[in-house]
Amino acid sequence: MTPEEIPTWLLEDDPIRLEMLWRAADLTRHLYVGDEVHLRGLIEVSNVCQRSCAYCGIAACAPKVERYRMTQEDILECADKALEYGFGTVVMQAGEDPGITGEWMADTIKKIKDRTGLAITLSLGERNEEDLQAWQAAGADRYLLRFETTDEDLYRRIHPNLPGGASNRIQQLLRMRDIGFEIGTGVMVGIPGQTWQTLANDIYTFQNYDMDMIGIGPYIPSPGTPLEGPLGEMLMVEAGTQQVPSDPLTTLKALALTRLVCPETNIPSTTALATLDPSSGRANGLSRGANVIMPNLTQPKYRVLYQIYPGKAGLHETADITTAKIRAQIESLGRRVGQGPGTSPRISHRSEA
Repeated sequence: MTPEEIPTWLLEDDPIRLEMLWRAADLTRHLYVGDEVHLRGLIEVSNVCQRSCAYCGIAACAPKVERYRMTQEDILECADKALEYGFGTVVMQAGEDPGITGEWMADTIKKIKDRTGLAITLSLGERNEEDLQAWQAAGADRYLLRFETTDEDLYRRIHPNLPGGASNRIQQLLRMRDIGFEIGTGVMVGIPGQTWQTLANDIYTFQNYDMDMIGIGPYIPSPGTPLEGPLGEMLMVEAGTQQVPSDPLTTLKALALTRLVCPETNIPSTTALATLDPSSGRANGLSRGANVIMPNLTQPKYRVLYQIYPGKAGLHETADITTAKIRAQIESLGRRVGQGPGTSPRISHRSEA
């Protein structure tokens, strides 16, 4: 698929042609990554963040956020749950929290690895070289860092720099690969200011940079953030008729196209998609190219405080209930839960090269 074809498919509304797209994405998923759905236990370590990203409900600029940082004991309890449920990976996610020191996280990683043997994915924002190297040496396997948009002007407007340095997430992703991490990234579909061509460029960029995991989720406005207010309105006016909608259908088109241009990549059916479409969002994602789901293992007392957007699916459920529902849904589609860490086939092919 060429860059010129992607916008055409994003704009497609013919049900017959869309069914062709769904089938092509599902067949590509089957041929390249198989029928297993890998479950990765999400641990929301902290909602403290020093960034003021315009879209995020836990950003430093977000109003009335009750902040928390999990103890190491709480994190280990979640990792034990992941092992009990038969997951192959835990994903530690947080705001860009300066209180998560390099030494503390390295110790936490080592303890999880020694105690469970699980693969460990980190999603802790932009970090310095010393921390990244220490975490990889301690046993972390993967790092997720969403670049959100390839439109540099839009990126700067929604993602302010910290004092002393400009943000370059693609550069950091490539550096993390050099360090030894599998790398993952992603974008929001329908963020104010995103045009059809921008989203097409995002999808093509996934292919160009050979990403190991790609998250595609709809933009869900978070009350009180700049993007939910005047900034978002201004960006949408600027985009005009080219503004991408933040609906499930457009998200599924982007997901399916990403599977076609990145056939060996791990792609999750996201919680945001399930939030907008509680009855069938996750199932539709799995049927249109996804092969990963990340059940939330965070204890409820913390989970309700980690609201990057409102109404998150499963917000008030226990990990037992969430996991049981997801397993049942996977089986209803004729798929099976994957075993082991679920490493992308890209890794072995890259090693062979």
